[in-house]
Amino acid sequence: MRKVKLKLLAAGVVVAAASAVALIAMPASAETAAFTVTNSWGSGYQASVVVSADSKITDWKVELTMPTGTSVINVWNATQAVSGSNYTFTPAGWNATIAAGATTEFGMIVNGTGRPTSCKVNGADCGLTTTPASPVGSSPAASPVPSKPVTVAPTTSSPSPTASVSPSRTTAPTTAPATTAPAASGTPLGVNGLLHVCGVNLCNQYNKAIQLRGMSTHGLQWFANCYTNASLDALANDWNADLLRIAMYVQEGGYETNPAAFTSQVNGLVDSAEARGMYALIDFHTLTPGDPNYNLDRAKTFFAAVSARNAAKKNVIYEIANEPNGVSWAGIKSYAEQVIPVIRANDPDAVIIVGTRGWSSLGVSDGSSSSEIIANPVKATNIMYTFHFYAASHKDNYRDEVTRAASSLPLFVTEFGTVSASGGGAVDTASSTAWLDLLDRLNISYANWTFSDADEGSGALKKGTCASGTFTGTSILTESGALLRSRIRTADNFPTS
Repeated sequence: MRKVKLKLLAAGVVVAAASAVALIAMPASAETAAFTVTNSWGSGYQASVVVSADSKITDWKVELTMPTGTSVINVWNATQAVSGSNYTFTPAGWNATIAAGATTEFGMIVNGTGRPTSCKVNGADCGLTTTPASPVGSSPAASPVPSKPVTVAPTTSSPSPTASVSPSRTTAPTTAPATTAPAASGTPLGVNGLLHVCGVNLCNQYNKAIQLRGMSTHGLQWFANCYTNASLDALANDWNADLLRIAMYVQEGGYETNPAAFTSQVNGLVDSAEARGMYALIDFHTLTPGDPNYNLDRAKTFFAAVSARNAAKKNVIYEIANEPNGVSWAGIKSYAEQVIPVIRANDPDAVIIVGTRGWSSLGVSDGSSSSEIIANPVKATNIMYTFHFYAASHKDNYRDEVTRAASSLPLFVTEFGTVSASGGGAVDTASSTAWLDLLDRLNISYANWTFSDADEGSGALKKGTCASGTFTGTSILTESGALLRSRIRTADNFPTS
């Protein structure tokens, strides 16, 4: 009989003090096995598993049972099947064969603090005992970058919120695409490749400053039928958009209700954007409560999952807190300096965007300014800062602040509307045009709220469009949608030399 060993990826792993190692004793003639936590936080942890064989095998299967209240919400380098509390992991396809004495590794993100209570490796039962793990310092462990992406599954539902510099949001259904393909050479992603921050600019693989122009989804729990293959084809090919912002609400019927489903839905949209040569901005859409520290553990769990799964991709940008409000810059900075290392442990190269005070107004809506950020910046590299505006509500004093801040800070307008701060009302064409002209002049990237048929002035699509399934042309556009499409579809200027 072939003997299979399941053991920890040992080298260079730092383990959080609260974690434990599960030592698995294999039957008499078999080797030992271990399950080890490589990074942990209050509501979850990351674990790494290595499968090794004494003699060549052409397939493998690992079965784990998790305790009540603990679930595996993401996996890479393996395919996962779930039945109640039982999790079965099989090869991703490319890693089925293991040569004699060789290994293959897979990893997972777990929601909850429980460790596996039982294990089987290729059908052989394993006995579990636990011992304390070695203690560590404060920063998360370096974790393996997945060599192949793994797809999991879709979504859920509910209604919506309101806030002073943020729109109120409305209602609708389910499911998101999950296709993956290499970016065509002439697409935004194909031309620019992996992005980074250089000075105050967003720069491409040629170290040239660029501007991305695109659209934001509405809440995935309400408008998932707006994000289909047909709609994303239209966004990429009819609108010529560079960017899809994926707005994943945390509260309001969002992520907290079903972390696994929302994480999977976000990953599917990342793949769909990549296949169409667009960048994907993963938005952890916090709004109510406004202090991002309320969701710190959820943020660590979510970003550990998506950064591990998408680390090998070149199209992913992370937005770690949508619109902080009712919180000081010191509180926002503290949150950022705890979440960024979780992403960096898996994805050291991606651009990360940090929310700002006063609903991401650089503090202006709180009577402050960007000077507090300039005086006390986040201690991290390759980051940008968020600015949001709604054209009918935020005018010259906000534009003046952006102009001042842009000389010192890398800015990204991850959300803006052509209407009032409520998300409704009439389109303010003059103010919207003034804003877009300013962003073009300063080379600041942007995503418009919102590529949806929400029954509000900020919706780009007429009501009923998403149910109809037709997304091309101008007949299905609202006044806001027509204005944005006309701006976004003009030729990009992506320098390569």
